[in-house]
Amino acid sequence: MGLLRDEAKVLPPPRIVNRNSVWLGLCGWATAMLHNSLNRKPALKAGFHRQALFVTIGWFIGYHLTKYENYTYAKLDRDMNEYVRLHPDQFQEKERKTFAEIVEPFHPIH
Repeated sequence: MGLLRDEAKVLPPPRIVNRNSVWLGLCGWATAMLHNSLNRKPALKAGFHRQALFVTIGWFIGYHLTKYENYTYAKLDRDMNEYVRLHPDQFQEKERKTFAEIVEPFHPIH
């Protein structure tokens, strides 16, 4: 068992290209660039294999972070909907009004 419980397996998987994967992939690439710069090597040309490895690791961590985030939000939504279902007296529907009933009549000044 990893970070996610078995009930998280019913959720659809996140897209491969998502916000967390892109950002952490870029952070991995920037880390490799910084490491090259601190070691006085050409930032872009030296250690391309390390750059690809850091981008891949960042992408992988970002993907699984997105899975965990989706599971957390789904669990919160489930709990909230269950609470609303069990306490209908606290969440009664309000009377619907049209926009004309809310806004005061307009009388232009000549």
